[in-house]
Amino acid sequence: MKKMQMGPAPLLYPMPVMLVGAMVDGRPNFMTAVWGGIANQTPPMLSVAVRESRQTMRGIRQERAFSVNVPPASLVAEVDYCGIVSGSSEDKVRTCGFDIFFGRLGEAPLISQCPLCLECRVERTIELGTHVLVLGEIMESHVSEACVTDGLPDPVKMDPLLYLSGVSKCYARLGEIVGPAFSAGLRLKKGDG
Repeated sequence: MKKMQMGPAPLLYPMPVMLVGAMVDGRPNFMTAVWGGIANQTPPMLSVAVRESRQTMRGIRQERAFSVNVPPASLVAEVDYCGIVSGSSEDKVRTCGFDIFFGRLGEAPLISQCPLCLECRVERTIELGTHVLVLGEIMESHVSEACVTDGLPDPVKMDPLLYLSGVSKCYARLGEIVGPAFSAGLRLKKGDG
């Protein structure tokens, strides 16, 4: 397949949509983020890129704690709103009708309507240029009971929202399952002898 060079660009598809939460001056605030993901297994850690100018970044720095809430596709309007409106001028929680709860840390606001909520303690921040990479240790995971199958989180039931940049600039949901992990590639594996 012939390729076109597009220069250095943050292209990786799909991007997970996250509602990153932090307390800002005693009030819960959430922003939409799509640049982030799992960073380590033990201890469990994730990363999220946030602009320094964001209200949520201010709260992350104040409290040294934050949440990552994985919204279902049904919250697409609320997710988009949290990405286009500043918490300095709007009460996003009230406008979106989010039910807030606090978990183990007590400092990171979590959204009940999101099927997966992760409480994180700031491990470190790295200034990168336009964004600050926030590395957080996951201190607790909250999964909606309806999204658990055989004692494990079920991403299909969570119906997580995804972001597609590039020409699309749109939100999507998981598609069809195309093969089982850790076995689909066995047919290509050479013999042990």
